[in-house]
Amino acid sequence: MIYAAIWFAFISLVTAIVTAADKSFARKGKRRVPEATLFSLAFLGGALAEYITMKRIRHKTLHKSFMLGLPAIILLQAGAVIYIITQYGIY
Repeated sequence: MIYAAIWFAFISLVTAIVTAADKSFARKGKRRVPEATLFSLAFLGGALAEYITMKRIRHKTLHKSFMLGLPAIILLQAGAVIYIITQYGIY
C-alpha cells in the first residue's frame, strides 16, 4: 500500500510539472508536449493532478477531450482503487 501511495505522489508531481511546462512552451512558441503524453501520464495515475493543474493555470480547459477525458479517467481509477480495497481488504 505504501508503494502505491509513493507512486501516486511521484506520478502526480511529474504530471503537474509536465503540464505546467507545456503551458510555458505554448506561451513561448516552443515545441509542445504531445497530448498523448499528457493522457499517458493521466492513465499512469496523474489524472487528478493534471486536471487540477490545468484548471489552476487555465491550460487546455477549452479542449473537450481533456475536460471530459480526465474526469472519466479519475472515476475509473477511483473505481479501481475501491474495487481493490473491497476485494483484497487493503486499508
